[in-house]
Amino acid sequence: MSVPSKEVFLKAINEAKRRSKKRNFAQSVELIVKLKDIDLKRPENRLLTPIYMPHVPPEKKSKVCVFATGDLALKAKDAGADLVLSREDLNALAGDKKAAKKLVSEYDFFLAQPDLMAHVGRILGRYLGPRGKIPLVLPPSVDVKAFINRFKNSKMLKIRNQPQAMCWIGLESQPDEEIAENALRVLETLGSKYNLAQNLDRVYVKLTMGPSVRVK
Repeated sequence: MSVPSKEVFLKAINEAKRRSKKRNFAQSVELIVKLKDIDLKRPENRLLTPIYMPHVPPEKKSKVCVFATGDLALKAKDAGADLVLSREDLNALAGDKKAAKKLVSEYDFFLAQPDLMAHVGRILGRYLGPRGKIPLVLPPSVDVKAFINRFKNSKMLKIRNQPQAMCWIGLESQPDEEIAENALRVLETLGSKYNLAQNLDRVYVKLTMGPSVRVK
């Protein structure tokens, strides 16, 4: 199939909202992309990447944990990191399996200053890897606030064992226009990895408790 346009997404999102029963909580809008003719036995065909979303409401910001010391730790705190841990904090997790698992489950993205990357891997790698939360480098030379904010407005996109991607693209309370632009950002990211003209099979949108609506 051809890559859906913004107008086509707007129609599908509107229909998904209309067909979903009202719930006593704010439902998320999800995008489901099915691919074809991709051999996922080959590691290079798998995907694990953060996607910066243009429109993320405050209550759906991703939680970012930073491993840093000294000046970079102070900058990370000032930049709004949800948690900043030092080398000593990291060492303490080595002997507390329960706390390590809790940390990994509570935060969406993990950033570390370069000289702590290997240390993070040794202590938390066994918990981060299976969840697809591989720590990323926080370069000391970057604009730390902008760097952290980018991840707070990002969602992780994964394609591992099945040729299918599922991703949050908004809340039902958001304007359809914003949700459609988030959906297009996901397809743009997939298009940088796969040939969507050949590999795109079907696309759906749905609310958390609602039926899937095919984007035609």
